[in-house]
Amino acid sequence: MIHDMMPGTEECLQQGMTSAYVGIDPTADSLHIGHLVGVMMLRHFQRAGHRPIALVGGATGMIGDPSMKSAERNLLDEPTLRHNQECIKRQLAKFLDFDSDAPNAAKLVNNYDWMKDYTFLNFIRDIGKHITVNYMMAKDSVKKRLSADSNVGMSFTEFSYQLLQGYDFMFLYRHENCRLQMGGSDQWGNITTGTELIRRELGGEAYALTCPLITKADGGKFGKTESGNVWLDPRYTSPYAFYQFWLNVSDADAAKYIKIFTSLTRSVTSNALDIGP
Repeated sequence: MIHDMMPGTEECLQQGMTSAYVGIDPTADSLHIGHLVGVMMLRHFQRAGHRPIALVGGATGMIGDPSMKSAERNLLDEPTLRHNQECIKRQLAKFLDFDSDAPNAAKLVNNYDWMKDYTFLNFIRDIGKHITVNYMMAKDSVKKRLSADSNVGMSFTEFSYQLLQGYDFMFLYRHENCRLQMGGSDQWGNITTGTELIRRELGGEAYALTCPLITKADGGKFGKTESGNVWLDPRYTSPYAFYQFWLNVSDADAAKYIKIFTSLTRSVTSNALDIGP
């Protein structure tokens, strides 16, 4: 499941219980199966004795992440985002243990809670001074949108997204002792902005770990059907359609998905696939 990992990440995890977070975009009131990769990362993390944090981006969701997108998306209002967050929380509770007294019980946070009273002037003064424009312009998501092949450009709103996500990481590092952020490979630039901010502002060490973006064997986008996303909420994808999606994946995809979307051990999956340990 690992695409890239900052040096020192493994050593950090071996030192004892560590907190890590995954950000979830609340633009809909349900997760879809594309979100399951990050959710399963948190699940494995918790089962290994570490503490998972799910960050629902109430603040960043009002802006929109430009990573791997060719155009700016529509922005949602606060009541809609709040509703979506509550629905997502109920779904996450089916995968993560939020309610136990264990020291590694999962926690759900909302970055709107620490961003809502942060004024623009204070944010630029306190955070913006630590990250150069050169550093931000070097990110692939920015270069792609500003390339000669793109006639869309990028608004300042989207350009500032990586600073906001970086601040999220720093906030959780400071208040939750969170030293690792995980996400899809398209998030590497945003995550490393956070590790850089933590290094420059706090003199601390934080780490990044990403998983590959999941695609089908034919190169198509995972989690999409002719009718759109495959949702976890039966209001949008019926249990029958959900079952049919998994039933109809190719053998090559099934061999890959069983390793990503289950908690089975390597020996069990190897035997199931009849490929040997």
